[in-house]
Amino acid sequence: GARLTLTSFTLKVVVDTLKKHPVFNASLDEVAQAIVLKQYYHIGMAVDTEAGLIVPVIRDADKKSLIELSRELEDLARKARERKVSLEELKGGTFTISNQGGIGSGQFTPIVNKPEVAILGLARGAMKAVVRDNKIEPRLMLPMGLSYDHRVLDGAAAARFVADLVQ
Repeated sequence: GARLTLTSFTLKVVVDTLKKHPVFNASLDEVAQAIVLKQYYHIGMAVDTEAGLIVPVIRDADKKSLIELSRELEDLARKARERKVSLEELKGGTFTISNQGGIGSGQFTPIVNKPEVAILGLARGAMKAVVRDNKIEPRLMLPMGLSYDHRVLDGAAAARFVADLVQ
């Protein structure tokens, strides 16, 4: 009964990548001037609503199957659009994904959801001509952008994160 979407698959892959790069699953405590590494994976999912962008959080995403993530994603998005999402469901994210592909957006630069230190933006996937083994073939390409807090992360760390995410 759950719809398997690109966002569902991305959730799974993001969690696996965060495990390899724990500093992306962190927050910056500006008062204590400390980086707080999280030992849990609470992924915020940006949802477009009539009231603006709302970011409910899928808790313990690392402990859920693809089907469970898909169902919870659908449920939280529906609740956000109906303005029935609870305050508790909006707190505690460790990393956020913003998918504007459904709106038809091209690549964009998402803004980090503080106190998190990074956010992944997904644009609309499209079939493109790609060269593989000296042959041109159609391939579904997904434009994405990673924004991060330079006080915690640098471009080299971000490049490694994205390379592992793509793999």
